[in-house]
Amino acid sequence: MSAADPRAPLRPGATLGVFGGGQLGRMFTHAAQRMGYRVHVFTPHRGSPAGLVAEHEHVGLLSDLRSVASFALSVDAATLEFENVPTESIAVAERHTPVRPGSHVLHTTQHRVREKTFLKEAGVPVGPFAAVASLAELKNAAELVGLPAVLKTAQMGYDGKGQRVVRDASELEAAWTAIGPGECILEAFIDFTREVSMLVARGVDGETVLYGPIENEHADHILDVSVLPAPGTTPTVAAEAARIATRVAEGLDAVGLICVELFEKSDGTLLVNEIAPRPHNSGHLTIEGCRTSQFEQQVRAVAGLPLGSPESLRPAAMANLLGDLWYGSDGAPCEPDWPAALAAGASLHLYGKESPRPGRKMGHLTLLGDTSEAAREQVRAARGCLNR
Repeated sequence: MSAADPRAPLRPGATLGVFGGGQLGRMFTHAAQRMGYRVHVFTPHRGSPAGLVAEHEHVGLLSDLRSVASFALSVDAATLEFENVPTESIAVAERHTPVRPGSHVLHTTQHRVREKTFLKEAGVPVGPFAAVASLAELKNAAELVGLPAVLKTAQMGYDGKGQRVVRDASELEAAWTAIGPGECILEAFIDFTREVSMLVARGVDGETVLYGPIENEHADHILDVSVLPAPGTTPTVAAEAARIATRVAEGLDAVGLICVELFEKSDGTLLVNEIAPRPHNSGHLTIEGCRTSQFEQQVRAVAGLPLGSPESLRPAAMANLLGDLWYGSDGAPCEPDWPAALAAGASLHLYGKESPRPGRKMGHLTLLGDTSEAAREQVRAARGCLNR
């Protein structure tokens, strides 16, 4: 990317950087290398999932701004694989190389109050919410938002961490003790029928392409199974989901790939739950299920290339593989029966993590079917083969 025109496309052979060394960075690296790019990974720990496959693993702390600047100088453009990156660090990196999406996107999306405020002001549907910084403010917020509600930390927290359901006023003090003190947000409890996600890739020229809606099922607050296309989605709901996702990406002026998570109510109304400024677990099924995967789209957007077709090739389902699968019913270590899952027709993705722990995402299975329902049933069956 030339200094004269930072929007000019990067040719294969250029070096792309990733802030974060987890599985999203690993799958980005695979996609980038297939297209002829080199990848450098910034991670605090040597031997990270992405670092194991990248050309270079830069070990450093995001709080070390000199280390961040050194990394930025070594790449032609950079991206993110997780959102809990200090905005100041990305701003420093941006002095030396384009970062997509940029620090302005992070500033909004990594803080729940700012995120919900942005959505509301952008005319995007969200549930009632209120910022909270003390027990007294929490009590006032409960009257405004209504109960039941969910108290969340304003920053950090994922997969159900950093939040507490408040069913009635008697639980307010205990919730504040558990989640506070600090900046928090109280969100009205939404009575939804399902959760869906939309993936949006946006190029340097403002071009956007969309995937979804994808239907998501959770277990213990962790994504369990995703299906594309979401079964039973009406054309009206699909169009509204696309409108919302496009409005979010354009309103943020995001370049790269983002995920918009939504609640769908029984009447088809959609409300935005949150935004992830990176590829998303629900989009892993695009690797086999779509003409262009979410990770290739991320590469294209970061490199300033034309975006690819998001066409769905066949209905697809993805099932997460958690560390629990590496243990038998008696708690003893037990290697999953990989040949059985492969014989069932599944594609296997493991993330190169050494230590399986209960609840830790170790990999996923993807399976294509004649219908979304069939693909979901088959991928669940394939995962069920692993510990027989």
